[in-house]
Amino acid sequence: MTIESLNSLTISEANEQFELCCGAEIWIQKMNQNRPFQDEDEVYEKAESIWFSLSSEDWLEAFTHHPKIGNIDSLRKKFHHTKSISENEQSSVDNATESTLKDLAESNQLYEEQFGFIFIVCATGKSADEMLALIKIRLNNNAETEMLNAAKEQNKITQLRLKKLLL
Repeated sequence: MTIESLNSLTISEANEQFELCCGAEIWIQKMNQNRPFQDEDEVYEKAESIWFSLSSEDWLEAFTHHPKIGNIDSLRKKFHHTKSISENEQSSVDNATESTLKDLAESNQLYEEQFGFIFIVCATGKSADEMLALIKIRLNNNAETEMLNAAKEQNKITQLRLKKLLL
């Protein structure tokens, strides 16, 4: 989609496209309010500045739009409209060993119990073993640090998805 195409979408159509990139309703609304964009760089800059201006409740809302890392069944059932995006982002999990997948599932459960939200990581280019190592490291963080880590990872994911949208 070109920047001109994005700018010419109806609000409803733009909402659908922005939701594929980030599930926080206020982020979606604010992105729409900032249209028309002059160029792609402005889209990326606004997306990031809006994201980091949101509350932790808004961040948590966005996190609920992600499947757990490694849980492709969860992805298929809950996120069919973003399925292809998330599957591509997590494609390295398909090649993981059963042991790694089991460890990821257990670590995801511990993480969610500890922090109250699923583990958020920009999985693009990371192997399942790398993601497992990251979740184990991040389990040692306090809640405030981890909320910010997850928000930063969500921003990376959103930026990648916007770039795919504007190809």
